[in-house]
Amino acid sequence: MQAKAILRHTPTSPRKMRLVAGLVRGKQVDQAKAILHNSTKSASRNVMVTLKSAVANWSQLNPDERASDNELFVKAVFVDEGPSLKRLLPAPMGRAYRIRKRSNHLTIVVDKVDNKVTK
Repeated sequence: MQAKAILRHTPTSPRKMRLVAGLVRGKQVDQAKAILHNSTKSASRNVMVTLKSAVANWSQLNPDERASDNELFVKAVFVDEGPSLKRLLPAPMGRAYRIRKRSNHLTIVVDKVDNKVTK
């Protein structure tokens, strides 16, 4: 049974978060943690926290099953756009430039690997 974790209203642009989310899509959880631990992007911390939460949610939903990090994999990762804060920046000659401070919603779904051999 799959489990998911959602991190909402993260003050990072969705484009920057999607770059990090693409690194772990389809990987095993232990590989994904290693990739995120060695990533230089600041969004990798938020993805790591959400990934750990999804693994904990999986263990809560499946109390009678035990699975290590190499038996779980990242089934889906997607980043949706959150609300934007609109601010004004003074510009020359009495004008103002609009600044959009973007946010995003990160969703991670984990599931157990099926090692069944089909003939």
